[in-house]
Amino acid sequence: MGFGPLPGAPDSSVVLLEGPWTHRIVRANGIALHVAELGSGPLVLLLHGFPQFWWAWRQQLVDLADAGFRAVAVDLRGYGASDKPPRGYDSPTLAADVAALVSALGERDAVVVGNDIGGTLAWTVAAAHARVVRAAAVLGQAHPLRMRAALKVFGPSREQRHASMYALRTFQVPRRAENLLSRNGRWVRELYDRWTGPRWRGTPGYVADVNRYAQAMRIHPVSYCASEHFRWVWRSRLRGDGRRYAESVRAPIRVPVLQLHGDFDRCVLPSTAQGSGRYVVGEYEWRLLDGVGHFPHDEVPELISGELVRWAKLHS
Repeated sequence: MGFGPLPGAPDSSVVLLEGPWTHRIVRANGIALHVAELGSGPLVLLLHGFPQFWWAWRQQLVDLADAGFRAVAVDLRGYGASDKPPRGYDSPTLAADVAALVSALGERDAVVVGNDIGGTLAWTVAAAHARVVRAAAVLGQAHPLRMRAALKVFGPSREQRHASMYALRTFQVPRRAENLLSRNGRWVRELYDRWTGPRWRGTPGYVADVNRYAQAMRIHPVSYCASEHFRWVWRSRLRGDGRRYAESVRAPIRVPVLQLHGDFDRCVLPSTAQGSGRYVVGEYEWRLLDGVGHFPHDEVPELISGELVRWAKLHS
């Protein structure tokens, strides 16, 4: 990976936060994935985004378990206490990790819930690995083909291209993202200030929550692993692997999909996310959340827990 940890960088033990959940390592798709697990019943699998880790779902773990579900929040490949190999940060491999994890947890299928990158994976698994998906819920993310169209140079959405310039200007410059993510957490805090809605930013715990996410991004080599996904997203658009991925997610999604999106989301614009339902031929619900930004599960946790419990009960 070409660089070592900076002096004072935390290790993965900082994400093993105590609570009513159980931490364990599960082997899936050839790597070790860290999960936090609580409850028993039908499986609900929770996938975080960037720049987060499993802890983003702490409220939903408790609320889903109380409602009679087995709630599992995973650190994606390259994050938190999961393995951090040098390769495998393309969407097809990450989705294969998720599909294999359902089986490795001893389950036939799951309600798959994702935010941001985790939302991309929820869409992808529902299209390409539908056998392991009972239903899906997507927070703060458009269908991959909606996003792909919005980012075209001569496409219809200049606003989304502008909102996504952080990924082009930062992750495509060698070592720039790694340096920003590995140092003092300032850039992570800037992203949260830009992407979140007023309902969370005004709470007393906001700064502490964001600082915890910034600390987790400083674990070596999370900054590299997270950056590799964004590099793949942009570079694969002109390559065969990107075209094959686009074809794989073009398959009609037949499982039920709930899509929740904040009206203050400045990372994935509501206008980009809306219309993702055209790729779903099964049951589909769209809800726009007032005063909420890119991380609804953090910003309005009780509301999101209620929606996920309702959706999971409908499809158990």
